[in-house]
Amino acid sequence: MGQSASTSRPRSIKSTAVIPAPTAELGSENPCDLTADFNDFTAGNDYTLNLPDECLACIFQSLSSGDMKRSSLVCRRWLTVEGQSRHRISLNALSELTDFVPRLFVRFDAVTKLALKCDRRSVSIGDDALTLISLKCRNLTRLKLRACRQLTDDGMCIFAKNCVNLQKFSCGSCSFGAKGMNALLENCGLLEELSVKRLRGITDAAAAEAIGPGKAAASLKVICLKDLYNGQCFGPLIIGAKNLRTLKLFRCSGDWDKLLEVITDRVDGLVEVHLERLQVSDLGLSALSKCASLEILHLVKTPECTNIGLVTIAEKCRLLRKLHIDGWKTNRISDEGLIAVATYCSNLQELVLIGVNPTYLSLDKLATNCLNLERLALCGSESVGDDEISCIAAKCFALKKLCIKSCLVSDHGIEALAGGCPNLVKVKVKKCRGVTPEGADWLRARRVSLSVNLDAVEPELPDASISEQEIGDADADTQSLGGQNRDTRYASSSTGRSTSFKMRLGFFSRRGFVLCPFRRWSSFGGRSRDDFGRS
Repeated sequence: MGQSASTSRPRSIKSTAVIPAPTAELGSENPCDLTADFNDFTAGNDYTLNLPDECLACIFQSLSSGDMKRSSLVCRRWLTVEGQSRHRISLNALSELTDFVPRLFVRFDAVTKLALKCDRRSVSIGDDALTLISLKCRNLTRLKLRACRQLTDDGMCIFAKNCVNLQKFSCGSCSFGAKGMNALLENCGLLEELSVKRLRGITDAAAAEAIGPGKAAASLKVICLKDLYNGQCFGPLIIGAKNLRTLKLFRCSGDWDKLLEVITDRVDGLVEVHLERLQVSDLGLSALSKCASLEILHLVKTPECTNIGLVTIAEKCRLLRKLHIDGWKTNRISDEGLIAVATYCSNLQELVLIGVNPTYLSLDKLATNCLNLERLALCGSESVGDDEISCIAAKCFALKKLCIKSCLVSDHGIEALAGGCPNLVKVKVKKCRGVTPEGADWLRARRVSLSVNLDAVEPELPDASISEQEIGDADADTQSLGGQNRDTRYASSSTGRSTSFKMRLGFFSRRGFVLCPFRRWSSFGGRSRDDFGRS
C-alpha cells in the first residue's frame, strides 16, 4: 500500500525561519539529547518517510476533516494515504459532479459512508452519476441522499444491485418511487436503518404499490418516515420487520390506528416509538400497549390521544424510561394519565410535558414514585406554579436537569431549588414572567455548582402620555394602510433580530410611532401609495 519506506530517502526541508539556539532545560538528565534532536531537525530529515503507510493512515484518521484536507497538500504520498484512509465523505451533488466521479473515487477508494446533498434550486446528479458511484464504491455501508430529484427508479435499481452491503439508507426530497425503494429492500439484505422523508415518487396514483418487506425486513431495526403523503404504503415493510426496535412516524397522512394494531400483532419487540402530528387515537395507543418492552414514547401534537390511551400504555408498558408529551393545549391528557404513569412506570428517567397542565397531585405522585427521574421539562403549562416547583424540589432527589418554560413560576419557586434536588446540575428557565434576573443570581450564589440559565421576558416599556383612544386610532389607521402586509414585511426582515428587539418594535408599532413616516409617504402622491400597497 503506497510507497515503501525502505527505498525512500530523507528529504531536505528548506525553511527561511530563524531558529533560536537550543538551550538545556533545568533538571534535564542529559542536555545533549536536546541538542542532538535540534541538529537532526536543522539537518532537514523527514522522519515521517520511515513510517509505514498504515501508521500514517491511523494518524490521519484521528484528525479533523479540515486538518486532513490540509495534510493532503504536504506531498504526494500524504495525498495518496489521506485519500485511502478516508471512509466518510460528503459531496455537493450538482449535475456537474458526474464528470468528476471517476477521478474522485480513484483517490477515495475506501469510502464506506457517503452523503450526496444538492440545493433544492439546483439540478442534481442523475442515474448516470449514481451508477458510476455504485461501481466505484461497492463497499458502501451508509448512503444519504438529499434533494437529488433527478434520480429515478432505474438508477436506484442499479445502485441496489451493486451496493449490497448497505446498512443505513436515508433519503429526503427525492423523486424515485416504490419501485426503487423495493429494489433497495430486496437487494440490501444487511440494511438496519431506513429513513425516508418527502419521497415525491409515491404521491401520485402509482403510490398504491406496496413497499416491502424484501430481504431487508429481517435485519431492519430502525424505520423513520417523515412528511409522506402516502406513508402507509410502507405498512408491509413495517409489519414484516420482525426485529424492529425503533419506529418513528412524523407528519404522515392517513389513519394509523388500524395499521398500528396489525404492526403490534406481528412486531412485539418495539423499544422506541415516536408519533408526531399523526392521525392516531386511543385505539392506536391501546395497540402500542401490547409492546411490553416499550421504553421510549413520544406523543407530539396528537390531539386525539387522551388519558384513556395513556393509562393503557402505563398499565402494560411498565419499562417506560422516557416519555415526551406535547398536548397541543387540548387538555385531553392531564392528571389522570400522569398519575397512572407515576403509579406503574417507576423506572421513568425522563419526562417532558409541553402544552399539558399537570397539577400538584400528579407532580407529587411522580416525584414520590419515580425515584429515578433525572430529567424533567415543563413547558407552556398554565397550572405549574411555585407550589408545584417546591414539590419537585422537595421530593425529586435524583433530578439532574430541570427545564421550565412559559409557566406561572416566580422567584419564590426558584428559591425552593436552593435547598432541594441535591443532584441537580442544570436549571433552564425561559419565558417565565415571574422569574427575575435577581432571583436567578440568588440561586447561583446559594448553589455555586448549579448551572442556571435564565431567558427572562422583558417587560413592556411604560408610556403614560398615550391614551387608549390614541392607540385605537393608530390601529385603525394602520389597518387602512394594509397592516397585514406591513406586519409580514417586518416579520420577514427581522428573523435575525433578538426577541427583545421584536418586542420593542411591536410596542412602538402599536402606539403609532411607525405611522408617522407612513402618513408622510402617503402625501407624496398616488404612485407611492400604490407601490407601498403592492409591496
